[in-house]
Amino acid sequence: MTAAVVALAPVSRMTAAACAALGVSRATVHRRRAGLAAPRAIPRPRPPPARALSVPQKQAVLDVLHSPEFADQAPAEVYATLLDQGIYLCSVRSMYRFLAQHDEVRERRAQLRHPVYQKPELLAEGPNQVWSWDITKLMGPAKWTYFYLYVILDIFSRRVVGWCVADVESAVLFRPLLDDAIANHQVPPGQLTLHADRGGPMTAKSTALLLADLGVTRSHSRPHTSNDNPFSESQFKNLKYQPLFPKLFGCIEDARGFCRNYFGWYNGYHHHVGIGLMTPNQVHYGQVDAVYAARQNTLDRACREHPERFVNKAPTPPAKPTATWINPPKLLQRTSPPLIVATPADVPAEADAAGWPDGIPG
Repeated sequence: MTAAVVALAPVSRMTAAACAALGVSRATVHRRRAGLAAPRAIPRPRPPPARALSVPQKQAVLDVLHSPEFADQAPAEVYATLLDQGIYLCSVRSMYRFLAQHDEVRERRAQLRHPVYQKPELLAEGPNQVWSWDITKLMGPAKWTYFYLYVILDIFSRRVVGWCVADVESAVLFRPLLDDAIANHQVPPGQLTLHADRGGPMTAKSTALLLADLGVTRSHSRPHTSNDNPFSESQFKNLKYQPLFPKLFGCIEDARGFCRNYFGWYNGYHHHVGIGLMTPNQVHYGQVDAVYAARQNTLDRACREHPERFVNKAPTPPAKPTATWINPPKLLQRTSPPLIVATPADVPAEADAAGWPDGIPG
């Protein structure tokens, strides 16, 4: 991208406009143009230092290092042993340099090397394209007792499409939950991608076989990288930062009752910052255009009645959700218009209401 701007003719203001449009640094463009305009420097070979060892002397050092007596010793050990014998060949650093010139310096221990995990890059341009799921603990009635909340979330609409509370964390319990969610939302095979972290139930062989049977593409976060699963993490934060969230649950039925009311409020009444202050149900069931038009009419009427309140421009509602990314490519971040991009603080729970209305269906 920078090379394309550098190749443009240096017309007045054209460079600034191109850099602003492509997200390229103007200083970098000017520096590279200056380097191209200047005459190319002729590289000169560096003369060998007068104090450098000759080729026979270097070979003599290598022969000593390769000898059976010193083949398995570090250069510092060789240097000290030779000094005790009244022999000085060169410094320890020179020994390392001669070995490096022959590609003989490396890690000699058999150490475990961690594999390079690819960063997940997932795009959802509509509901039921990418789901994210995770498990969180709910404090039980006694110390070291927990209930486990399973949640499946649509990252585009933020709607919770499935949840359950269980006594244990197991991949076996996830199967009926996913089956019901796919059946309730009529997701055809081959359309859905299911993203999760690398917990035990998420990477279990039974879960992989289940997703293969249902025609669901699986995706996993990189190890110890919570930002790769931001929507589930953010949703759990929203849950646990609610003022009505108890410090502990007396029994599993208490936990299920609380979650039933919470998810009913979250899906149907919570105006989500990440989706244009609409509710997850409105986005999930295709009501975005109607809600946006109604809000625009309200703002237009307010502008006509009180034009003095809107100085710079006519008011518009928050933007409609168009696409949601988990880890968008860097080039897309620079060149594309603003998209909904996942962040760990996707939902500021502090901005929520003090509670949810009573009597909301689960």
